[in-house]
Amino acid sequence: MRVKVEQLIEGCILTKDVSSVSSKPLFPTKTVITIQVIEVLHAFLIQDVEVDSNLINGLPFTPSEVIDNNTAATSVENSSFYDLYMSTVKEYKKLFANWQAGMSVDMSKVRSLIVPLVDKSFEEPNQIMQLHRWSTRSDYFYHHSVSVSLIAALLGKKLQYEQGDYNQLAIAGFLSDCGMAKIDPKIAFKTGPLTSAEYKEIKNHPLLSYKMLEKLPLLKDSVKLAVFQHHERIDGTGYILGVSGDKLHPFGKIVAISDVYHAMCCDKDYRVKKPPFIVLEEIAQDSFGKFDVQLVKLLIQEAAKISIGTEVKLSNGQVAKVIFIDDKYPTRPMVDINGSFLQLTNRKDLYIESILL
Repeated sequence: MRVKVEQLIEGCILTKDVSSVSSKPLFPTKTVITIQVIEVLHAFLIQDVEVDSNLINGLPFTPSEVIDNNTAATSVENSSFYDLYMSTVKEYKKLFANWQAGMSVDMSKVRSLIVPLVDKSFEEPNQIMQLHRWSTRSDYFYHHSVSVSLIAALLGKKLQYEQGDYNQLAIAGFLSDCGMAKIDPKIAFKTGPLTSAEYKEIKNHPLLSYKMLEKLPLLKDSVKLAVFQHHERIDGTGYILGVSGDKLHPFGKIVAISDVYHAMCCDKDYRVKKPPFIVLEEIAQDSFGKFDVQLVKLLIQEAAKISIGTEVKLSNGQVAKVIFIDDKYPTRPMVDINGSFLQLTNRKDLYIESILL
């Protein structure tokens, strides 16, 4: 059976080689899982593995969740975009360790990672708004920066930005949290609730990020400003400066909404993920105060990319087919469930859990 690495316990037995970037397996079949093996799997950003249904001591292994090998989410892992994405996450993790050690941001390295990934992501645009599926609690932070960069680039492209500009947006998203490297890891990666003093320190990361980028001559001011402003809000309720309205750079607005969407869709140590369609509805409710209305509409258009005939999974587990979409309520279409029509706008207790790609 296939399980997430987070489900593993000591004594599990691998039934399939775990591959890394080299031709030699990271761990071969029949490897017995130990704490050290789990740490290495996390270090290499391995998402899931195949294990025996019994432990080495003969007792049954009963994880709380088993991955269905027939799901679309699993099959997409064989795509070249998935491979390049996961490789970029690994590289980001290395870069972040370098920044923690005091090294400066290497812009040539950043560009060499991000630009090819953006190009590849546009070959499979439907995956961009589903990147949260590949994130794990243990490595959420590293996935987040890469995912925000791709979401921001997609929004920029849909806004008819030139290639150079949407690549700059991707770089801004990629570097938006680099300043977290300057915060005590015990605070930056704390798994429990933050104290008010710790939260205040975390909220300083946009400024720390900006300072790391401020004197880089090869980085445009629009990127630096987007990094600095990605937690600001149109109504002035954001941080660090609490600026509002036209004082926010368009790049900052785009990175901000990309950041919020991905964060809310992901499992984190301090917050359980929400289904994308619920996230979109919550963002839409805040759109007249916190986010640019045009960007909210564009985000919903791209993330809730359903059409007549699309099959979806509902929150009650039922599979339904979309038969009508009201432009005013794109996240709550009319669906057909085994011949029975249901208008989701009339059923607030139900929502679309996922799109069956």
